[in-house]
Amino acid sequence: MNIRLIVVGKLKEDYLRSACAEYIKRLGRYCSFELFELEECRLSDRPSEKEIAAALKKEAAQIKRQAAGLIVPMCIEGKQLTSPELSEKIMSAGVSGQSTVSFIIGSSYGLDPEIKAMGGLRLSMSKMTFPHQLARVMLLEQIYRAFQIAEGGKYHK
Repeated sequence: MNIRLIVVGKLKEDYLRSACAEYIKRLGRYCSFELFELEECRLSDRPSEKEIAAALKKEAAQIKRQAAGLIVPMCIEGKQLTSPELSEKIMSAGVSGQSTVSFIIGSSYGLDPEIKAMGGLRLSMSKMTFPHQLARVMLLEQIYRAFQIAEGGKYHK
């Protein structure tokens, strides 16, 4: 199984990079993992809707070059799943012939509608809002948990 995490922007805090590195290391036991950190478009201090839309289009072009298999855009209007349900979705992708699952986290302005439309599963972590950098750690933890659940491991209680 191949897992791709495609993110717009880089992690700024060392503690978040350390947390991500730990989950990426743990995932190595279960899958081939690739992280794609894409360049975030610079915007003015008070960007117009048109400026935001243009930036999201540019970011979408970068995302499309990396996305493969089952595409899972993370977006507020996405479906909320339990950890076992996420595990089932990831494992069923592999069984159905999609050996790659690409999770996508956009910039602070979200994702271009075209990327959302590509999604075989649009996923939301919560109705609450989280910083994008923290969302990366949370998603990695949930992917790791999904593999533990599928294996019957003790991590998920």
